[in-house]
Amino acid sequence: MDIINPRGWPRPRGYSNGIKCNGEMIFIAGQIGWDETETIVSDDFAEQFHQALQNVIAVLDAGGGKPEHIVRLTGYVTSREDYLAASKLIGASWKELMGRSYPVMSFVIVAGLIEERAKVELEATAVLPS
Repeated sequence: MDIINPRGWPRPRGYSNGIKCNGEMIFIAGQIGWDETETIVSDDFAEQFHQALQNVIAVLDAGGGKPEHIVRLTGYVTSREDYLAASKLIGASWKELMGRSYPVMSFVIVAGLIEERAKVELEATAVLPS
């Protein structure tokens, strides 16, 4: 098992950004809408979603994977209304970053996230081709 952390990111406390097992699977911890300095990029839901998805892909890339290798994505959102209102922008971000790759997904409405300004958190599992 290899712990994965993108170059330049601080080492997280109490969790790993990613874990690569047997060179085939990558498990990506929940990523929120902050940049590599751990600064929330915006209070806008769609912008946070875009950044969180970019962060998932950055961890995946650090482990040698590509967006099409993501097989599972779970999203935790703090507002159903914000999610639905941003759906067109979320779709545009998805197409830009993921293309036509559509892993299994679940989204859950939560009362809040650990980072106070965070509105969305995405976690993923990827399987690299043999």
